[in-house]
Amino acid sequence: MSNKVVICGVNTAELPYLKRDEMVELMLKIKQGDLGAKSRFIYGNMRLVLSVVQRFMWRKENCDDIFQVGCVGLIKAIDNFDITIGVRFSTYAVPMIIGEIRRFLRDNNAVRVSRSLRDIAYRALQSHEKLEASLSREPTLEEIALDLELPYREVACALDAISEPVSLNEAVYSDESDSVRLMDHIADDREVDDKWIESVSIKDAMINLDERERRIIQLRYFLGKTQIEVSDEVGISQAQVSRLEKNALEVVRKYLV
Repeated sequence: MSNKVVICGVNTAELPYLKRDEMVELMLKIKQGDLGAKSRFIYGNMRLVLSVVQRFMWRKENCDDIFQVGCVGLIKAIDNFDITIGVRFSTYAVPMIIGEIRRFLRDNNAVRVSRSLRDIAYRALQSHEKLEASLSREPTLEEIALDLELPYREVACALDAISEPVSLNEAVYSDESDSVRLMDHIADDREVDDKWIESVSIKDAMINLDERERRIIQLRYFLGKTQIEVSDEVGISQAQVSRLEKNALEVVRKYLV
């Protein structure tokens, strides 16, 4: 934690450590209504939240959002902690923080998923954590399904259901001047007879392209090849294919207006 990592405007390298006797003393004051003690206790346990947040870094969620939700879970744990039960605060707080984050991820999903699928998915995530700790490696989906005593397909479908959808316009590669989108990797499998090459007006418009641009358009839109396949055939980089394709389409559109 010596490296500077800023999350929600907080430099995590500067977060304080609280000794166990300090935490006990502060918790007693909190139960007596001392708000200052509560603030110190929250700030002194943000490292605990951060350790939990790191478990969810594979999700495509804003780290600041997850950290803030984790802090809500921390505050709930403080408010509900019973100092007479004789366990460490972290033992009680970690499941509370994890639960709060999981509820946020479930409710914040862009696609509404049935409760039964969500339940299987979150049981699978719990199984993943347990198996990862016991095996000291990433468990396979087959191992998770076996642990849950559920069919492999059912577990796979449940995990897919809570995955974030990906935009076809999402950039999968970029340099200083060009970017390649996910849709650029997808071939067009429609019948060639239905292509717009049969339009005389488009043929006329393509006369205004140079030879390489015409070749790229033919490969991309008439033969349904991806930009990677076109780059191999034409002998230039995919980024160059992307740029030339965009320029050629602009020329064609101009002559079709």
